[in-house]
Amino acid sequence: MTSQTTTPTEAAAPARRAAPDDSQLGAWRAFLQTHARLLHRLDEELQAAHGLSLAEYDALLQLAAAPDRRLRMSVLADRVLLSRSGITRLVDRLVADGMVQRYPCSSDARGSMAVITAQGVNRLRTASRTHLDGVRRFFLDVVSADEQDVIEQALQRVSDGLVGRLGEDGACPSMADA
Repeated sequence: MTSQTTTPTEAAAPARRAAPDDSQLGAWRAFLQTHARLLHRLDEELQAAHGLSLAEYDALLQLAAAPDRRLRMSVLADRVLLSRSGITRLVDRLVADGMVQRYPCSSDARGSMAVITAQGVNRLRTASRTHLDGVRRFFLDVVSADEQDVIEQALQRVSDGLVGRLGEDGACPSMADA
């Protein structure tokens, strides 16, 4: 049995950077391709069945799950991974369709709140059947429970390393916080 020792020069050397054709990137490429295809397919099904985009569905879902079914627009943007202007356009469409209302934040004149309406909750419930059926058909039925656990753990580690702010509840700050 031979022991390997690392010289100070080797220890200080930067890790090898992956090249675009590196076999280590196979999982990354498979993740990107599958993610894009899956989101596209789920979006197509929601559009066809309910006239609702996946981003609109996600915004309604985030609002329905929030305390008092409301979030600051900036928090909603972070949760659905849109820019501030992107979330404004998306919420404008949802407001026009009667699924969301927008109110000024009572303790911060610069901010506004998005609140899901009863119509939005009903539309979300109806669309959820289609969405969850697609998730089941395209992912849960294809990937075993053990594989799902491994995927969840691995992606959670990646996500945890990327999170900037934890515990954001989306409420307007109280005057005591100011």
